Amino acid sequence: MAYTNFKATIWSKHIENELAKLMVFRDVVNTKHQGEVGRGKTVKIIGLTNPTIKTYVPGTEISGAETPSDNATSLEINQYKYFNVMVDDVDQAQADTEIMKGLLAGGANGLAAAADSYIASLLKSATNVIPTTQVTTAAKAKEIVDSAFEKLWEKGVNTANGSTYICISPWFYSLFKNALTETLTNNVDMVSKGIIGMYNGAYVKLSNNIYNDGTDDYCAIMTKNAIAFADGIEKTDAYRPDSSFADAVKSLYTYGAVIARPEQIVCMKVHK
Repeated sequence: MAYTNFKATIWSKHIENELAKLMVFRDVVNTKHQGEVGRGKTVKIIGLTNPTIKTYVPGTEISGAETPSDNATSLEINQYKYFNVMVDDVDQAQADTEIMKGLLAGGANGLAAAADSYIASLLKSATNVIPTTQVTTAAKAKEIVDSAFEKLWEKGVNTANGSTYICISPWFYSLFKNALTETLTNNVDMVSKGIIGMYNGAYVKLSNNIYNDGTDDYCAIMTKNAIAFADGIEKTDAYRPDSSFADAVKSLYTYGAVIARPEQIVCMKVHK
């Protein structure tokens, strides 16, 4: 980035960053393993099956104790993103503003968007899927969402406990919005979290980072336990490049995600 001819121009002291994307997936995943992972590490997430319920007949011996099987899932921190940005001393002095502060804010937003997109991309390996469907009417949008809920309910998933989310593209929402049982546009706290309504007890959220395979958007209905995610800023260094009169900052961000409870997520493959 080059800033020249400052003396001939009045530069605003306010920084205008690029518009932040609508990021939702980082907010609807399980982050309780956050403190157990770091760069290059792997955590085994144990998913135990429930004990078998049996019938007792008085006066008879019960069967021996069973050893429940486990479904271990590996959460690997294998994604690495960084930025490295520099601002010349002269540019910073003449701009009469905090250029570096604005660049760091933009960098942080970019790193968050990268993680959000990565989580969304996991939906391509979901096992519960509504096959590719063209959606052009409100009735069809509602039909697809209802079918996805049926798949969850058939798996015994409780979708009315306040931890289920419907993550959809803006175009899909424009068709589906009239089916919402509750709109939350006046709820400041909910809107600040990207929640714009409710349907079947689930929160509806818009995302610009919905995964697309070239044909279909991979929208989803999922519980907060469906995907496990962990991230962290591994290192941030402020330094002075040897060959320049400038301040520079570089930051390394690491993260990983995995579908930990596949029965608690349904992918809806939809297109216009």
